[in-house]
Amino acid sequence: MLRDEKDQLGPLSIEASALYGIHTLRSTNNFKLNENKTSYSLIKAMITVKQACAISNQKAKLIDKSIGTAIINACDMILSDFDSYSNSFITHPLQGGAGTSTNMNVNEVIANVALLSIGAKPGQYDKIHPLNHVNKSQSTNDVYPTALKIAAIYKVRLLADALAALQEALQEKENEFSDVLKLGRTQMMDALPITLGQEFGAYARAISRDRWRIYKVEERLREVNIGGTAVGTGMNAPLMYIYSVTEELQRLTGLGIARSDLLIDSTQNMDVFTEVSGLLKALATNLIKISGDLRLMASGPIGGFGEIQLEAHQAGSSIMPGKVNPVIPEMITQIAFRVIGADSTITIAASSGQLELNAYTPLIASELLESLDLLIEGITLFNSKCIKTVKANRERCEYLATRSYSLAAAFIDSLGYDVASQVADEAYQSNSTIKAIILKKQLLSEETIDSILSIHQLTQPGIPGKR
Repeated sequence: MLRDEKDQLGPLSIEASALYGIHTLRSTNNFKLNENKTSYSLIKAMITVKQACAISNQKAKLIDKSIGTAIINACDMILSDFDSYSNSFITHPLQGGAGTSTNMNVNEVIANVALLSIGAKPGQYDKIHPLNHVNKSQSTNDVYPTALKIAAIYKVRLLADALAALQEALQEKENEFSDVLKLGRTQMMDALPITLGQEFGAYARAISRDRWRIYKVEERLREVNIGGTAVGTGMNAPLMYIYSVTEELQRLTGLGIARSDLLIDSTQNMDVFTEVSGLLKALATNLIKISGDLRLMASGPIGGFGEIQLEAHQAGSSIMPGKVNPVIPEMITQIAFRVIGADSTITIAASSGQLELNAYTPLIASELLESLDLLIEGITLFNSKCIKTVKANRERCEYLATRSYSLAAAFIDSLGYDVASQVADEAYQSNSTIKAIILKKQLLSEETIDSILSIHQLTQPGIPGKR
């Protein structure tokens, strides 16, 4: 069975039981791109915003109490059993209209769920109307950015937690590998020794900075423009409603939501999302560096560095039996590439707003929320399947470190640069060790050599400790 709905462009027939309406249907016909749908996290945040608006409209006596109650209850029903309603939210994330299609989709579904709750049928908008009631005192232009900020805050918190867990795991490896002497490398060439633990400690420090930056950026997202309606002037939104709606959002979300002190600014400008994305890009660069290092140190097992061992997760080749690839570091690297690309997209979209509105907010929302989702899940997997399970190949690390001619640098104070350079060259040419050449030339005693080559003296010479 079908029902007819009508808008300013004319009538359309819709499935009688459909919870969406004519505006949503037009959107799906206009933006037939692929199977992607607007982020459910954004939809849920938007429903929460609608609930806060309905409560505030009811308080300000802008809508009938029974209608307000039906809308509020409908929001609760959808949020408490979202899976049952998710197939009614069908707008594509990339849409013209600055998010109007998604806002209308949410308005229509809430209205029709509310209608069903009072014994009416979907489409009987004379009783509860998607615009006159659900969208009362609102515009897409204040609802959509506010909902995006709420959705982003929840994800930022999850990402901060994932980073905290990753930092902790890296610090555990720092302690576990504190006595593993290995060859340092600069510009991919042999350099002074370092401990494997020191390398993981540096990774932990980098992630700690990312964690702090991500944690702090929530402050930027808390300032919302709800109540500004179309251009930030608050047209059709009474003051009582404007003050109430922010308080209701605080209560419903448990977040420190604050009303912007210049709603026009928060309606026009999307630079806050550029800032958040920029911090995600900074995180991505560290993830690429760390995962790239792990791939190098685990390379081999015969023809590479072979200094660490990554847990095997799947066969690595359809033609080479026994080959195992570093699939988890490769996964997180690809996620980081996506995040960097998304940052460029967000930057362009945010800078392309014109006058009182940014028409490309849906693209910003899609890219930002996807980046956050990928990072949350990717970092969690990277931590559990890679960092926590990495093992040191101690003998290989020691072998490479002790046979490198770069150890000659440790003897500059004792032998002088020129003699140390000669020792290094002879060790390299004869495929011997620095220690063996110094002993052969009787330049220093074995006890002195061993003292100089102790792990503490090699890796922390300026730090007091046991010799």
